[in-house]
Amino acid sequence: MQEDNFTLRPTDDFIELIKLLKLKQIAQSGGHAKLLVEDGLVKVNGHQEFRKRNKLRPGDVVELDGIKITIER
Repeated sequence: MQEDNFTLRPTDDFIELIKLLKLKQIAQSGGHAKLLVEDGLVKVNGHQEFRKRNKLRPGDVVELDGIKITIER
């Protein structure tokens, strides 16, 4: 499994799930990111996540397609 980190900007408390998928270039577009989540292909903290706008905070772990992303401050 490929491991990666995402560091929040100092002014941000969270990042929305679909925005993370776009920024990390896992999804090619916002629509693609939404489909990945709607199809149940994304896990957050080990649980299947269907909320596209789920707020990810430091310590959260997102998994998809052999990629594991940890949210950091």
